[in-house]
Amino acid sequence: MLERFKVPLEDQVRVPEQSLRRTVAAIFEKMGEAPEDAGVAAETLVTADLRGVETHGVSMMSRYVENYNKGSMKPRPEWRIERETQNTATIDADKGLVTFLGLKAMRIAIDKARDGGVAVVTMRNASHSGPIGHHAMLAASEDMIGVCMTSCALLVLPTFGAEPRLGTNPMAIAAPARNEAPFLFDAATSVIAGQKRTLAARVGTTLLPNWTANEDGSPISEETHAPERGNILLLPLGGTREQGSHKGYGLGMMPEILATLLSGALPNMLTGEPNEAHHFCAYNIAAFTDLEAFKDNMDRTLKTLRTTKPAPGHDRVLYPGLAEHEEEQERRANGVPLHKDVVQWFQDIAAEFSVPRLETL
Repeated sequence: MLERFKVPLEDQVRVPEQSLRRTVAAIFEKMGEAPEDAGVAAETLVTADLRGVETHGVSMMSRYVENYNKGSMKPRPEWRIERETQNTATIDADKGLVTFLGLKAMRIAIDKARDGGVAVVTMRNASHSGPIGHHAMLAASEDMIGVCMTSCALLVLPTFGAEPRLGTNPMAIAAPARNEAPFLFDAATSVIAGQKRTLAARVGTTLLPNWTANEDGSPISEETHAPERGNILLLPLGGTREQGSHKGYGLGMMPEILATLLSGALPNMLTGEPNEAHHFCAYNIAAFTDLEAFKDNMDRTLKTLRTTKPAPGHDRVLYPGLAEHEEEQERRANGVPLHKDVVQWFQDIAAEFSVPRLETL
């Protein structure tokens, strides 16, 4: 998370993770979810905040409650496997929230990969996934490599385009190590995630040049304030063609192919509907190589990255997942720093729904 998006110290309210998990789960139950699924969804969101991924943490709850009330997100979905082989499955999510359905999909992939080496589960007719890195980490915790992708609502312009044709379409890969923190790369294929707009407005920071575009598709080449509401056009990873936006554009197409089209759905650019589709893949490391040797070699690789000589003005080199791992240790010990406005929303909704209020430190 870039420093510019973090909650300023003067606006922080520290909340114990147990209290946060309890209140979030209770809200999901009030929205009609089964207790078990509510607990999984709460765990997914709270873990994101513990790791410092505030774009996909508990601040999403206000959007979720709104979507439940509008009917665009279905509680207790009657999800089903529509097509299946020894190594694959396609799921119709029945408009269910993938924040908890992702666990079910990745578990199917993990179980299939135990025998088949590699397994892929696609999911269509779905809702928001929450942090897809969390789902990828489920495979890493089982000594597998996890890969997840999501195709999202239209927000991103193709290179040279003036109409959004892609979502922020994040991709994630997680791999276990022995002593080093697990490798976890989880990022949008747009310059910034869509929720960064919300974070920027909340903390009062600006969006940097070539992150967003004007209505005619031309990149905005100066810092701008994030609008709290209304449409925003995001650019692909790279920003402009000269900076490699064609690469972000191509990467953004991967979830459209491997999540949407492979699940039998149509991309949002063809339907105009804000449906999401997802891709879950598990690689059983032991089917390819010796598991213990893999973990040792991951340790050596990650340590080499971590101990690389830093460039002037920088303290150290990070690898994907290291900063989040360290953040998690600190926040488990000292509480999750939420913005005061987010805490106030929770206290208000807790009173409305008669669920436990957040405890604060």
